[in-house]
Amino acid sequence: MSVVYTGGTFDLYHKGHVDLLRRCYELGEVVVALNTDEFVREYKGLSPVNTYEEREAVLLGCRYVDSVIPNEFGQDSKPTILKVKPDYIVVGSDWLKKDYLAQMSLTVEWLEEQAITLVYVPRVLKLSSTQIKERMK
Repeated sequence: MSVVYTGGTFDLYHKGHVDLLRRCYELGEVVVALNTDEFVREYKGLSPVNTYEEREAVLLGCRYVDSVIPNEFGQDSKPTILKVKPDYIVVGSDWLKKDYLAQMSLTVEWLEEQAITLVYVPRVLKLSSTQIKERMK
């Protein structure tokens, strides 16, 4: 069975997250690299609404997730990816405009050396945790 890696913060878990994880699950065993609270504060300038432990529990309760590991190295995802040894890295198609590889400190050559295929899945639902927070205001 193939191993599938995806990562993120997964704060305020919503249908868009479920859609992404279901697509991952269609490819194989799903390992989610969950951003730590410290990294989220550093990267976004604010803390997530839910703690790491709360976000991890929600993900582990999803039938499309096989395991969750901390993304301990922040923006340099290589060490976490190497721990997982995935066949695929799966991200939403919204990353096509954001240069996913540069954001994660990856290169096409590095992915090829590791025999990892990067898969962009269509982002059908235009919803984010940030938008949910705006609704709540």
